[in-house]
Amino acid sequence: MNFLAHIHLSGDNEWIKIGNFMADGVRGKQYENFPMDIQKGILLHRAIDTFTDAHPVFRQSTKKLHSRYHHYAGVIVDMYYDHFLAKNWSAYSEETLESYSDRFYRSLLDNPEVLTTKTQHLLPYMIQHNWLVNYQSINGLERILSQMDQRTKNQSLMRFATEELVANYEEFESDFTLFYKEVQLFSKNKLNEL
Repeated sequence: MNFLAHIHLSGDNEWIKIGNFMADGVRGKQYENFPMDIQKGILLHRAIDTFTDAHPVFRQSTKKLHSRYHHYAGVIVDMYYDHFLAKNWSAYSEETLESYSDRFYRSLLDNPEVLTTKTQHLLPYMIQHNWLVNYQSINGLERILSQMDQRTKNQSLMRFATEELVANYEEFESDFTLFYKEVQLFSKNKLNEL
């Protein structure tokens, strides 16, 4: 799962959302240095990643990309799934994606003291290019994948990944829909445990 899904799976607590969003930049037990709800978000993120990586539907999606993208296949499927979540947002939320995204960006800007350095550096760029909303369109997704590819010095080939998305669109969307129902239930139960 990528940014949008991680945030959405966090429920309504803004600090759990922030923790889940920035969890990739928090190593080991460093999470214990954050306020309790941020810790919950970080732990939820880790649990979602473990659930996702082992899930047969997610693995089925990544297998379609392995021959060309190798170990980047999982990252690309994360992005595809965020695209489908954004595209079908009204099926998952009564709030518009634009409003939801603006509210999340505002919560990050209003709480700089709890953000990791990595998140502080990423935030202006993310807001400027409105990543969460731009996941909706294939062109927006392609721009984001190209930017990610540049960070890998173009070795990941992610700039081409919308080709497979377009060619197998219904298959990937079907995978997403099935998987997302299950990860929503998993996340809700995990949040109750935390």
